[in-house]
Amino acid sequence: MEVLKKSVMFLALVLLLALMLNNGGALAKKHEVGGDQGWDVSTDFGSWASSITFRVGDQLVFTYTPGLHTVVELAGEKEYNKCDLSGALKSMSDGKSTVKLSKAGYRYFACGTMGHCQEGMKLKIKTLATNEVNDSNTSSSSPSSTAVTFSHPPHFISHVIFFFIFLGLLVL
Repeated sequence: MEVLKKSVMFLALVLLLALMLNNGGALAKKHEVGGDQGWDVSTDFGSWASSITFRVGDQLVFTYTPGLHTVVELAGEKEYNKCDLSGALKSMSDGKSTVKLSKAGYRYFACGTMGHCQEGMKLKIKTLATNEVNDSNTSSSSPSSTAVTFSHPPHFISHVIFFFIFLGLLVL
């Protein structure tokens, strides 16, 4: 019985260490931009983005009709506000474009089709570090949007739960 208890405690410790080293990477998500409507001029990107917390490791998936729409990554907020596509960082036109969120900070996207950005087909997001708490209005396509706020990142909660399970095993 003592050997079994030590084996279970060792396994729990290894799992806890693996979870902590992973630092939430397994929780990375693919976000279909615009939800069911996709990347389209009729989509309310402000409402869509305000319901999501974007984290390093996540991916944005833009689904759209090639030839009708494109995805252009803009250099900054000034370009985003003016729909200035002239200094675009990247342009995609394949109909299903994926962008990996590899670092924390703001990212700006717009449709490259003439007039679509001015009609609201643009997206501003703030990517948080995996352990950062979202405590402000950060994801929006319009100034009136608000972001969902979590008091603790989801992976932090799993660490706490696992810690208490481990503690319970120690007491056995």
